[in-house]
Amino acid sequence: MSIVLYRDSQVRVMENTVTNAEKYFGQFCSLLAAYTRRTARLRDKADQLVKQLTDFANTENPELRATVRSFAEDLAKVQDYRQAEVERLETKVVSPLKLYGAHIKQTRAEIKKFKQVQKNEIKQLEKLEKLRQKSPLDRQMIAETSVQRASADASRTTHQLEEMIDTFQKQKLKDLQKIFSDFVTIEMVFHAKAVEVYSSAFQILESYDLERDLERTQTTIRSQRRDEEEEEESTEHSAEEDPVEDLRGQGQAPQQ
Repeated sequence: MSIVLYRDSQVRVMENTVTNAEKYFGQFCSLLAAYTRRTARLRDKADQLVKQLTDFANTENPELRATVRSFAEDLAKVQDYRQAEVERLETKVVSPLKLYGAHIKQTRAEIKKFKQVQKNEIKQLEKLEKLRQKSPLDRQMIAETSVQRASADASRTTHQLEEMIDTFQKQKLKDLQKIFSDFVTIEMVFHAKAVEVYSSAFQILESYDLERDLERTQTTIRSQRRDEEEEEESTEHSAEEDPVEDLRGQGQAPQQ
């Protein structure tokens, strides 16, 4: 019965390995899917910011308008890179984790098959033990033959299970390495490109000539003020001249 206990121990090890993989890979899948959705939402909010900046630029002086438009264009480029980031995360990270469930299901089916063989072996051993106690010799020989056959099946399946444990564990580690290597690579590529564009956006803002823009604004204000004063003077002058003409008209005697 010691070999049976050994095989039973192997089954428990395999079941624990599969259960842990199912648990943690499932959690990785949920978290990384949420991470990808949040990244997509961040892209959408940034697109809204780009639109608001463009609308704002259209209301400003040429100097600020050009600066804000260029800044908004750089932000839009970052969102293009973020869109590529989202698509790659979906393809190379989230999808493989979703598909991992099928691999685990198949492995569980193999474990179930082995457990059936193991149960059959235990059943044959128990039957032999009973026959030894109260059955004739010929029946014991038949039972022993059944036990030998069951043991041979169990030995073969035990070897297969050992290989399956090794294969499953190796594949799990390779998959884990590949998925998270892809995740890090995708993030590095995005952030490297984003830093490059953000550097350009920073330079655009730094090169903006605030004093020149203020001077332009002040010139516009002074020009408007002069126009208003001239218009006001013109109105006052016209108002002063009209009564004189009226009085002159009133002072003349009507011709007969």
